[in-house]
Amino acid sequence: MSGEGHAGGHRPGTRAFVGLGSNLGDRLAELRAGLAALASHPRIETLAVSGVYESDYVGPGGPQAAYLNACACLLTELRPQALLAALKLIERGRGRTGETHMRPRALDLDILLYGDLVWREPDLTIPHARLIERAFVLEPLAELDAALILPDSGQTVGRLCAMIRAAHGRTAHRRPELLLSTVAAVD
Repeated sequence: MSGEGHAGGHRPGTRAFVGLGSNLGDRLAELRAGLAALASHPRIETLAVSGVYESDYVGPGGPQAAYLNACACLLTELRPQALLAALKLIERGRGRTGETHMRPRALDLDILLYGDLVWREPDLTIPHARLIERAFVLEPLAELDAALILPDSGQTVGRLCAMIRAAHGRTAHRRPELLLSTVAAVD
């Protein structure tokens, strides 16, 4: 998954997948703002963006508003920690402050995958620690690249997505009327 050279007209870098989510305010506007901020970064190129998916909140702490989620496929020259710092800066620019783990948020950006890297640090886990449990991540990720193999499990995103659907039904619903980007999906 790491790209070296300029194949396809792209600059050198590593292909990474980022999850975007919002359940506060104008959720679609927040996702669009997050994508625009990613696109404006000089060391990040947006290759593809999934459609928008809506899902109920999953987790402790009582009911929350439904989330809108999407995934973006990026090409980046940033190392994982630097990419994480860039995502956190974008979140802060959209009003995120302090600890919001499992709390409503205007914009949440997570590194899902970074090349074929498996990374375990206190502040960053790649692949994302709960990626394989979450339909709201797997559905848009499968839309971008269902054949993508997760480096820690050897499973394809499409297979994991099918397993989640079989176990729980479709819990993340595509909202085709909500558009984020004109960037085409990865073939």
